[in-house]
Amino acid sequence: MDQIGRRKDEHVKLAEKLYQESSPNDFDAIRFVHHSLPQIKQSEVQLGTSFSKLHLETPFFINGMTGGSTKTAAINRDLAIVARETNLAMATGSINAAIKNEQVKPSFQIIRKMNPKGVVFANLGAEHSLENAKIAVELLQAQALQIHVNAPQELLMAEGERDFSHWLENIEKIVAHVGVPVIVKEVGFGMSRETIQQLKNIGVQTIDVSGRGGTNFAAIENERRADQNYSFVQEWGQSTAISLLEAASYKNQLEILASGGIKSPMDMIKAYALGAKAVGLSGQFLHLILSRGVNETIKEVESWKESLKTLLTLLGRKNISELEYTDLVFYDPLVTWCQARKIDWHFYAERSALKKTDKQVKRNVAEK
Repeated sequence: MDQIGRRKDEHVKLAEKLYQESSPNDFDAIRFVHHSLPQIKQSEVQLGTSFSKLHLETPFFINGMTGGSTKTAAINRDLAIVARETNLAMATGSINAAIKNEQVKPSFQIIRKMNPKGVVFANLGAEHSLENAKIAVELLQAQALQIHVNAPQELLMAEGERDFSHWLENIEKIVAHVGVPVIVKEVGFGMSRETIQQLKNIGVQTIDVSGRGGTNFAAIENERRADQNYSFVQEWGQSTAISLLEAASYKNQLEILASGGIKSPMDMIKAYALGAKAVGLSGQFLHLILSRGVNETIKEVESWKESLKTLLTLLGRKNISELEYTDLVFYDPLVTWCQARKIDWHFYAERSALKKTDKQVKRNVAEK
């Protein structure tokens, strides 16, 4: 096995070792205001969502994880079966391994083989050229391309990248010329509004803020190191909830996705209420596949779908876009962050009044 293949196997082993079923995250600092009269039928609830010119029947997907070795090929096969049987979109792990070693291409192509009609996102790092991006898309016949940005991971990785001066230029070229929608995503360190503005300036339309709280690549790379200890970097970055608050002012200009520490339907609902059009799960799916297998993972996915419908009904919302009119109360550390970054956290506590206002405006326009 080559160096990249060994690294991919190590990542999977350490991701599972460090996985925590119910680790705290900043979604715990968010509460919905309960209103006693939902005024809808559960049968009216629809889970569909759209982004990157794609329509998904379910607003969560299997996020990028792995590929590049025999072991990870088996994981990708099982995940692709789950995606096919539950009609979920699925992202691959970084195709960098296949670009550098043609022999591992099947570990990624197995995804399309197992799910020939499904929605698949190819995945590649921001250090790659437009030519490599086209190769990645072609390899999977992908409907979209994820470009991941992971500077902290690269710096902690002994064999990682050290030159980030060309990343923004690379992304701009790929967005303009790769021929499929591009999703720029972090890998668990979150995004700031300044980063989001930089990406918007070069034409990016879809961003996955992917915050801290799930798979911790700083911890994983520190575990892999034989020399210097970088454990002090393991809490680096913004959580997913904070990253969504950072992105809030762009909700009418960009498509925002969320991942990182999302482990339950309640986490998902809170992410949608903060503006995410869809959420990606990686560590949760990896854990389910490794510990419970394909059939049990499929059952869990179907359970999540039903739970989402229940939560939407409880909130009186027929689809996830209507969650922007739900009332949210924040606790620390979110309040402290909002105060420091001048984010109006009071606004979220009375948003249901906005829906009534919108209806009245529409009614007035119709009457005129």
